[in-house]
Amino acid sequence: MIRFNDILDKVTPYYTEREITLLQKAYVFAARAHKGQVRRSGEPYMSHPLEVANMLADMQLGAVTLTAALLHDVLEDTDVTAMDIVQEFGKDSAHLVEGVTKISLVQESSPESRHAETIRKIILAMTDDLRVIFIKLADRIHNLKTLKFLDEAKQTQVARETLEIYAPIANRLGMGRIKAELEDLAFRYVDPNHFFKIRDLVEPLRGDAENSLEKIKDRLEGLMQENRVKANIVYRIKRPYSIFNKMRRQEIDFDQVYDFMALRLLTNSVKNCYAALGIIHQHWPHLPYRFRDFIAMPKPNHYQALHTTIITGKKQTIEIQIRTHEMHNVAENGIAAHWKYKESRPDAMAKDDRRLQWLREMAELYQERKSPREFLSSLKTNLIPEEVFVFTPKGKVITLPMGATALDFAFKIHSEIGLHAHQTRIDGKLAPLKTILKPGSIVEVLTSPDTIPGRDWLNIAFTSTARHHLRRWLNQQERARHTSLGRTLWRKESAKFRIPAKMLKEDTLVAQFRAAVPFRIRKPEDLYFLIGSGKIILDQRLMEKIFPHTELAQKKEPLLKKVVTRVTGKTSSGILVKDREGSPANLAKCCAPIKGEPIIGYITSGKGITVHAQRCHYVIKELLDSQRMVDVAWDEASKGEHKAALTIVCQDTPGVLAKLTAVIAKQGANITQARVDTSADGKGRIKLVISIRDIKHLAGIIKKVSEIKEIESAERA
Repeated sequence: MIRFNDILDKVTPYYTEREITLLQKAYVFAARAHKGQVRRSGEPYMSHPLEVANMLADMQLGAVTLTAALLHDVLEDTDVTAMDIVQEFGKDSAHLVEGVTKISLVQESSPESRHAETIRKIILAMTDDLRVIFIKLADRIHNLKTLKFLDEAKQTQVARETLEIYAPIANRLGMGRIKAELEDLAFRYVDPNHFFKIRDLVEPLRGDAENSLEKIKDRLEGLMQENRVKANIVYRIKRPYSIFNKMRRQEIDFDQVYDFMALRLLTNSVKNCYAALGIIHQHWPHLPYRFRDFIAMPKPNHYQALHTTIITGKKQTIEIQIRTHEMHNVAENGIAAHWKYKESRPDAMAKDDRRLQWLREMAELYQERKSPREFLSSLKTNLIPEEVFVFTPKGKVITLPMGATALDFAFKIHSEIGLHAHQTRIDGKLAPLKTILKPGSIVEVLTSPDTIPGRDWLNIAFTSTARHHLRRWLNQQERARHTSLGRTLWRKESAKFRIPAKMLKEDTLVAQFRAAVPFRIRKPEDLYFLIGSGKIILDQRLMEKIFPHTELAQKKEPLLKKVVTRVTGKTSSGILVKDREGSPANLAKCCAPIKGEPIIGYITSGKGITVHAQRCHYVIKELLDSQRMVDVAWDEASKGEHKAALTIVCQDTPGVLAKLTAVIAKQGANITQARVDTSADGKGRIKLVISIRDIKHLAGIIKKVSEIKEIESAERA
């Protein structure tokens, strides 16, 4: 267990006497608050805040940050209040403690919603004061170190959350050391099979690898001395998670991980970095396609270094990273490296630092898109670790995530260029907007005032920035269309009523509708938009509610009553529509949802609500306007059949089809369509359409079908 005096020893050289006193006061305060509390490991509770503060002391962060680190659990786990912290330690420390506490208090039920809410709180806290995430990352590292004391389900949840949220954020902030530790600690619990498999591959090689690295290091030190280049050289074996991630991402075997062994050369100037590179290439052959100059073109998180991979006399490949001491500090601690003495105005730094532009964009994106699914999709793009460097015709370097298209490039230059992009010229050749960019390409965007985006452009755009601008433009256009349609529909429907002219004035209409419907209506355009988008359905019941003293000139029984039970909100398709009683709902043909699977409702103009499965292509690709989505659920009391398509791959042997149909019949399902094809590889491919009750019924059928020994795979088409 770390001691408080160990922390004092680290910070005393650069803390003032007043800051030391503040830290001592925080330690005593926290120790009293947590007195008698123990962690699951059996250790005194204070061991945790001390470990967190110690990690931040290693990063040489300021006294306010370390004070908040010592106090970061008192609001959640003791009787201490925020006002107590303000009175004892000031508003800054209290603000940080509250920020860390808010991130911890996420109670969402579904993993998707929980992740989105966690990230939302992290991003809002970071935009407010970046020091919150420094504390939270250190907190997560120590919690991972004691994860073995929790139950298996909690271990998996915490570890997966770490890999999906905290490690990518640490990477985006350039905090390489923190990111590496988070990944390796979580890897064992998320995927123990691969963890132990890779460990078993690495350990037998470790001894020889370290001997080889020691010899190369000695020779390299000698060469640097001969050429009067001051350098410190260290070596490392690639981390387990990093090995696994590379093998999975590049689809390669372990022996193709060329940077399994690596040396790091630290020197005192950029000039010496390039001098060292020249010396290395003079004495060892190198792999040209493995050379990267991140000094000339830094990564988005400001990482800088020269990377080269040499081939030794024993035909071993060793990566050498060359960087200055300052670059090394940034690579290890990222943006935290610049926060040592800048605690006086942390809000200004978070606001002005160019490296945090992605963070500000994410905060804006969340404000516009509340759907957890859309937000998580955008976040993954923003936190993606791989990047591609391309150039404008004038030689400016543009950094984009790997997988970005020419359209993403256009939006990166300017939103107006993206919205009117017609074509691109890549390395002098004309290319479509959907072209995926390759490193080093020179890209020129050709625009046309007549070109306007279509919703299919969302299939081309890869970055969240481009998709954000596209959605905003498309939503504006769609809103204008719906508003125009709504105005027309209102004129047509209101003509059926004998309504006094004074009641048809727009100001009066807005007031009447505002009182009658559960929507925010501030001006006539809002009302017409709601009508045109199908959110307000102008049926007889609503009109009588708004104009109770009018009469229909031509009364007709609304067709809606034939298919909807207005009191319960049920629809003929067995769907419950939240907050929209009487709205007709139909199952989408594109994905054919089955009772029991996750669904989402989509308001279709003039057609009520179309219900899509959340696995639907239109939902996953975010081709549907999020403003028109509504919550729907299956009516558990409703009964009916659903159609499901199955694709089955099997051995082409006699009797397989008979076994298959018998199993399906035994499960209480009917086959309505069947098609059998055979291929030259001796496989049979059977496509079936079956009638089932719900998604559980389908899962049971697939399980039983998969148990037939001749069946190789069975899945929903």
